[in-house]
Amino acid sequence: MAFYIVQHGISLTKDLDPEKGLSPQGIEEVKKIAQVAQQYGVKVAKIEHSGKKRARQTAKLLATFLMPVLGLQEVVSINPLDDITAFASQVDYKANTMVVGHLPFLERLISFLITGRQSPTVFKLQNGGILCLDQIENSDSPAIKWALMPCVK
Repeated sequence: MAFYIVQHGISLTKDLDPEKGLSPQGIEEVKKIAQVAQQYGVKVAKIEHSGKKRARQTAKLLATFLMPVLGLQEVVSINPLDDITAFASQVDYKANTMVVGHLPFLERLISFLITGRQSPTVFKLQNGGILCLDQIENSDSPAIKWALMPCVK
């Protein structure tokens, strides 16, 4: 059981797409990461996303490979500058939920879940990458279990 955090794939610039949908590179990188996650047997029950075009597209691509039994769900509290505390209080590590969102929200969420503080950053996400958090036995805090990122840099 785990909680998965995904930064949306690389998006187009606003002048190319006012809604900033995924770029061709972003689409390919998300597909590759999703395929690797599928091959590793990652089990996701539900994928939540912010509703922004790039997050929605990323969630749909991930769902194609990971086939969440509870499908996709738009949530309103995970936009880039939203307060992380309300969302953090609802995280259930036994639910196998994946959340697809944006920076700085996601990196602040990771820090808060692990340390109880929103900063400093404890993990640097990449567009299209997946971070897996899992509950530590006999602890209130989770730990980073693994990560899949599009590139090593």
